Amino acid sequence: MALAVGQIVEGEVSNIMKFGAFINLPEDKSGLVHISQISDSYVEKVSDHLEKGQKVQVKVLSMKDGKIDLSIKEALPKTTKPVEVTLTKPEKKDLSFEDKLSKFLKDSNEKYEAARSRQNAKMGTGRRR
Repeated sequence: MALAVGQIVEGEVSNIMKFGAFINLPEDKSGLVHISQISDSYVEKVSDHLEKGQKVQVKVLSMKDGKIDLSIKEALPKTTKPVEVTLTKPEKKDLSFEDKLSKFLKDSNEKYEAARSRQNAKMGTGRRR
């Protein structure tokens, strides 16, 4: 059976490098799993995730000029992560336009004063020569 792009096959880790791992594939072929294709989480060291001789499932990403690009994370079954939803307090519907405008101006002035006081603290309160 010839390898094809998109196919998932089992291989064995033959060598570990800083930038990824070489995988021995069926039919005496070999390919590279780049460090970015090892896991969905951050990979600082390839050796933290893979060992020489380890059997892994890989997906063939591309085959160009005799080079085979592989992915371990693409071969994993897709899982849906829960989406975080932030709830905000609903605004009171019974406020008049003038009340909403007054509230907005008050909040805006408070934010402006806070930013101004932070800036003054950084720069010093007085002007120096």
